[in-house]
Amino acid sequence: MIKSLYKNYNSYAPGFLVALIIAIAAKFLSNNYEVPAMLMAILIGMSLNFLSKEENCVKGINFSSKNILYFGIILLGARISFDSILNINPNVIILIVSGVILTIIFSVLILKLFGFPNRFGILIGAAIAICGVSAAIAISSVLPKDNKSNERLSFVVLGVTIISTFCMICYPIISKLLQMDEVTAGIFFGATIHDVAQVIGAGFTISENTGETATLIKLFRVTLLFPVVLFISIASHKLKLINNLQSKTPLIPYFIIFFILLTTINSFGLIPYSIQYYCNLLSSWFLLIAISAVGTKTQLQNLKIIGFLPALSMVLITLFLMIFIILFL
Repeated sequence: MIKSLYKNYNSYAPGFLVALIIAIAAKFLSNNYEVPAMLMAILIGMSLNFLSKEENCVKGINFSSKNILYFGIILLGARISFDSILNINPNVIILIVSGVILTIIFSVLILKLFGFPNRFGILIGAAIAICGVSAAIAISSVLPKDNKSNERLSFVVLGVTIISTFCMICYPIISKLLQMDEVTAGIFFGATIHDVAQVIGAGFTISENTGETATLIKLFRVTLLFPVVLFISIASHKLKLINNLQSKTPLIPYFIIFFILLTTINSFGLIPYSIQYYCNLLSSWFLLIAISAVGTKTQLQNLKIIGFLPALSMVLITLFLMIFIILFL
């Protein structure tokens, strides 16, 4: 048994350590140069693409891009409480849910118009509509796979991070031009900006009240990750059955079950604040390690093949969500 454990450790450790070191480097650059950690992780990972073909690293990198990812998504549940949703105006909830659904539909339609498969439209739409990189990673894990899956995920991570940072800078200016009050601006930021960090950045540049409102609205958007992933998982599962493809993937992924279980436990106030803090910290690190591993499995030339049209689509989809929220806010 000890021999077996040692053998497994030797199989997985090198690849995992590669992903971990990339994540640490990305975090260091983020902390010291104020650049998004996820962006740095994917870029550093891509520069070390050759390691994903090293025999000693393959198992560990695959483990990091998949299993470590699942742990990170599960721990996201500790951020969310159903009680916080009850504090949101029902009209705002309807607006946000409508925005998420329509953005994903718009994304699928525009990507289809440009000749790309539905799965790519779902991936981009969900990343923009829900919670940026975290949504992209979670959605990618339940979509049917093909030989371009890793490149598409890397492309979306890069694009959504850059656009989200741009939104963080521009949306406060837009809110002032439209003469939004502090609460309305917070709803606007929380309902439209992709990543949590950028929502917080935009909100607190206006005021503490705006920052708190934006964070609350954003966390509600994060809760929508569960039903969207669940729906896509069931749809993907049925698609595989229709196409007579053998798959061991369960109808409802285990990590989604644990995600909602942790959210439920947190909603009953059974998770102390100190544990929440460490769950959030671990979740951030696990997702960073996972995206570092995905980066090593991505070749830059393959991203070039994806082309200009998906990048243009991401901008158009972001504008669609922004305009929709402003019109009905």
